[in-house]
Parts: sequence; C-alpha cells; structure tokens
Amino acid sequence: MIKFFRHIRRSLINQNKMKNYFKYAFGEVLLVVIGILIALAINNWNENRKAKNNEIVLLSKLQEENSLNMTSIEDHLELRKEMPDAVDSFLNSLRVKT
Repeated sequence: MIKFFRHIRRSLINQNKMKNYFKYAFGEVLLVVIGILIALAINNWNENRKAKNNEIVLLSKLQEENSLNMTSIEDHLELRKEMPDAVDSFLNSLRVKT
C-alpha cells in the first residue's frame, strides 16, 4: 500500500503537476488525521468500558461488604439486648450465694 502511494507521489512530481501533488498530499494528511482520530475514539471507548466494568466490580464488592457489616451489627445488637438480663442473673446468683 505504501509503495502504491509512493508511486503516485513520484509520478505527480515528475510530471510537474504540483497542484495535483498538493491536493494529493493534503488528502493523505487528512486521511492520517482521520485515522488518528478514529484510533483515539476507539481507545477512549475501550477505556470507558474498562472503567465501567471496574466500577461494577467495586460496587458489587461494596454491596457484599455492606451486607456483611449489617449482619455483624445485628449480631452485636442482639448481644447488647441480652447483656442486661445476663448481668441481672449473674448478680442474683452472687446474692444467693452470700
């Protein structure tokens, strides 16, 4: 492909068709710029896709950790509710022994 473009460029210069050569050169530069812009757009799309996938993974881990924390809090609350009764029964058992 590069040989093809090189051949066109050389033939235009050799035939002294500078106007056509500049049109060709401008078209070639324009194609390169468009190719770079397309590559950047694809790269940005891919990076956004990866970031969204990472976000989904992190959110699911946070949800799992949150549910574990809620379970732990509920267990601790149950223990706190049982503490006064346990302390009362302990004190009563001490009173009975004395």
